[in-house]
Amino acid sequence: MGEATEINNPGVFKIMPRVVDIKNATIMHHDHVVLENVNFEVRKGDFVYLIGRTGSGKSSLLKTLYGDLPFKSGTADVCGYNLSALKRSDVPNLRRRLGIVFQDFQLLTDRSIFDNLEFVLKAIGWEDKNKIKNTIEESLAMVKLQDKIRKFPNQLSGGEQQRVAIARALLNHPELILADEPTGNLDPETTDEIMDLFYSIFKETQTPMVFATHNYQLIEKYPGIIYMCGYNCISRDDSHFKPMYQ
Repeated sequence: MGEATEINNPGVFKIMPRVVDIKNATIMHHDHVVLENVNFEVRKGDFVYLIGRTGSGKSSLLKTLYGDLPFKSGTADVCGYNLSALKRSDVPNLRRRLGIVFQDFQLLTDRSIFDNLEFVLKAIGWEDKNKIKNTIEESLAMVKLQDKIRKFPNQLSGGEQQRVAIARALLNHPELILADEPTGNLDPETTDEIMDLFYSIFKETQTPMVFATHNYQLIEKYPGIIYMCGYNCISRDDSHFKPMYQ
């Protein structure tokens, strides 16, 4: 997994294209340097962990990837967008290529699950009611919540609300999914359920994912590429790496 994926004939591998390519970058949060000399890549078919304690720079890196923090030093390409040249007017178009899942769900509490997801699609210009309905039903089916479509967020458990957030991230068939501590507010049993869901979606769709967490136990059960964040730096750690493709 990561740099080569087995295709058709056993033993024949194809180098997968990068969807994220960052070189010699400095990641800033306002005027504060968070990470220095960042070299980070994600290829199609990759499941990537950002591991590190709270405050180590994981969220700042993700926010830079989706244009919430400006990119000021080094080179960076995300889904075909050069972050050095990214204008504020380009940010919505970049985010349409991404699926983003947050720790705190960020659901609109005054409307149903269907209306939450419909709001997102209409905000990016969808108008066809049948297409909207079918897409919402398809996304909710992927997270096994199709029977909750008319419920409100406060009628769902924390795990179910995070499943809705994952469905929201899948609506536009993203080229890359970014998950920022998505199990941080969940108990251990629900954490396992959500990780099983993320991983099954990953294996089914091969959509590359970047998963930020401080839960080191996850990397033992769910193989992936590991980048360690801490002390203002980021480095790839292959000591726990288990290839998916054998």
